[in-house]
Amino acid sequence: MLFFAITRATFEIYFRYKLHGVTVGDIVKTFLYGIRMDASATAYIALIPLLVFIINWFTSKKLFKTIWLKTYTWFCLFWISLICIVDLGLFTEWGSKVSFRAFDTLYNSPAESMSSTASSPVALHLTIGIFLFIIGIILSNLIIDYSFKKPAETKQNKIIYSVLLVGINLIILRGTLSPDPIDQSAGYFSDNQILDIAAQNTEWNLANNVFENLRRPYNPYIFLPAAQAKNIVDETFKVKKDTTIHVLNTDKPNVVIIQLESFTADVIQSLGGEKGDAPNFEKFIKNGILFNNIYSAGDRTDKGIIAILSAFPSQAIRTIVIDTNKQKKLPSLLTEFKDSGYTTSYFYGGTSEYMDFDNYMADHKTDHITDERIIPKNEVGSTWGAHDNILFAKHVEYLSKQTKPFFSLIQTLTNHEPFVLPVPPHFKGKDIADQFRSTTWFTDSCLNAYFEDAKKHAWYKNTLFILVADHGHRLPRKTSAAYDPVKYHIPLLFFGDAIKPEYRGTTITKLGNQTDIAATLLAQLNMTQQKFKWSKNLLNPYAPAFAFFDWDNGFGFMLPEQAVSFDSSGQRMIYTKNKNAPKAATDNALLHGKAFMQQIFTEYLAY
Repeated sequence: MLFFAITRATFEIYFRYKLHGVTVGDIVKTFLYGIRMDASATAYIALIPLLVFIINWFTSKKLFKTIWLKTYTWFCLFWISLICIVDLGLFTEWGSKVSFRAFDTLYNSPAESMSSTASSPVALHLTIGIFLFIIGIILSNLIIDYSFKKPAETKQNKIIYSVLLVGINLIILRGTLSPDPIDQSAGYFSDNQILDIAAQNTEWNLANNVFENLRRPYNPYIFLPAAQAKNIVDETFKVKKDTTIHVLNTDKPNVVIIQLESFTADVIQSLGGEKGDAPNFEKFIKNGILFNNIYSAGDRTDKGIIAILSAFPSQAIRTIVIDTNKQKKLPSLLTEFKDSGYTTSYFYGGTSEYMDFDNYMADHKTDHITDERIIPKNEVGSTWGAHDNILFAKHVEYLSKQTKPFFSLIQTLTNHEPFVLPVPPHFKGKDIADQFRSTTWFTDSCLNAYFEDAKKHAWYKNTLFILVADHGHRLPRKTSAAYDPVKYHIPLLFFGDAIKPEYRGTTITKLGNQTDIAATLLAQLNMTQQKFKWSKNLLNPYAPAFAFFDWDNGFGFMLPEQAVSFDSSGQRMIYTKNKNAPKAATDNALLHGKAFMQQIFTEYLAY
C-alpha cells in the first residue's frame, strides 16, 4: 500500500502542471479516497502468499522456500513500476488511464503502437520506472520478513485462524461488506477530474478493465429502459422535412475523401486555431464549403475511419473495425458507390493491415488498395510508412488512369507520432508541439501540391474532395483532457470544381459529427441514406444540430444550448460548457448522451 501511494505521488508530480488551483487538502484526499482501492489491489496481491503460508503451515515439511516470496514480491514491484510509466505516457496522449484498449491495440498492431509512443520522453520514463523499482525493493526488504516461521498452534486453531485470515483478506479485496464489491467510483470525490483520476489505483483499474473486456460481451452503459433509449435516439434524428441544399453542379461527381491524420481544429485558423500551421487550408476554405462545428466520433484512427465510411459512432471501450463478423455487417460508402457503378479505392502510406483496415476494405467492395506493401522500399520514409507527398503523387497517377467515376479514400500519416519529416522542419523549435506544427505544415503543403497536380487532369473538374480529420489531438495546445469537446473539434471541408461557384467560400455552422458525412454526401447525389441511421444531412436546413463523442470511460453530448461530458466509471457529470444554462438544458443534454451511449453499444453487440 505504501508503494501504491508512492506511484500515486509520482503521477501527481509528473502532471503537476494540471493541478493549478488545487489545494494541499485536495491532494491529501486523493490518497485518502484511494486507500480502499489500494487495499483491494494489495489484498489481491497478498492472496497467493497467504494461501502458500497456510499450505506450509499445515504440512510437516517446508514445501516452499523463502526465496519464492522475495521473487514474487519483486515480480509484483516490477509490473507495478512498468504499468506506472506506461500510464504516464498514455495519459499524456489519451487523457485517460491505461486500459485494455492500449494492450488490445498493441496486440493488433505492435509496430504502429510503438511508433505512437515515440514522442514520449522514453529516457525519463525508464528512469522513473527504475527508480520506483529500486525504491520498492528497498522498502520491501525493510518491511517484509521473508523467512517463514510456523506458529505453534493446534490443528483446530490453525483451521480457525486460516479461515479468519482468508475471510479478512477477501473482505479487504472486495472493499466492502455490502453485496456489491468496490468499483472505480470509490476514488471519486471531486469535480476536478484530474483529482479523481489520481485517486484511482492504476493496477486495480487496469485489471478490472481487462476482466470486463474479456468476459462475455455485455452492455456496460445501461442508463435507461431499452425502449426509452432507442426512442430518444430515433426522435433526435427526425427531421421536419427531408430536403437538401444542392451545392454540386453534377449528379455523378468523382468523390475523394482525404482523411487527415490528427488535423485538429487547433491548427486551422478559421476554426479558432493557430495562424500559420496550415496556411494552404485557409486558401482551400475560400474556395470550398467549410463545416466549422464538426466533432470527431472518438480519439483514435480506428474510430474515425468507421465514423467516416460507415457513419457508425465510436463504441468507447470497443473498436468494431477489428471484429470481422461485426464490421462486415456495417453499411459503407465504399459499398454504396461500388453498387452505383463507381470504381472504389483506398490509399494509405502504411500497411493496411493496421487494425484490420484491409479486411474492412475487402468486405466492403474496394477495387484497389495502395499501401506500404506495394510502395517501393526506398519511398518508405518513416516507421509508419510512406510520407504524404509520396502517397498523393501515387493517388494522382492512379486516378488519371480511371475510365469510370471513382470513389477513393486517402489516409495520410505524416502528422502522426513520432513526427518524422523527409524535409527540414518549417518550425525550428525542438519541443514536441513545434514538431507537430511542422508535420502539420508539411501535410498542408502536400495537399496544395496534390491539388495543383490534379488540376492538370480532366477528372479534376468533376471531382468533389472531402477533407476531414480522423480525430483531434492534444497538440499543439496541449488539449489533452478526454472530456473536453475542444479535443474532438475537427475540420470538415467540401472542396473542388464540382461545387457550384455561388457556394464556394461559404460556411455551414450546424453542429455535427464525422458520422454526418455519409448522409450529407449521399443526399447531394440523390442516393439513399436509409442504411446510415446514425448520420444526418448537414445541408438540410431542417436537420437537428447535435454532436456525440466518447472515450474509454465516458462520453460527451453537445447541443446548441449546452454541452456536457459524463464519466461512466464515476457515474457523474464532469463537464458543462454553459455554466449559466437552465438546469433543464443540462439535464436534456445528459439524457441524450446516456441514450446515445447505451444504444450505440446495444447495436454494436447486435451486429
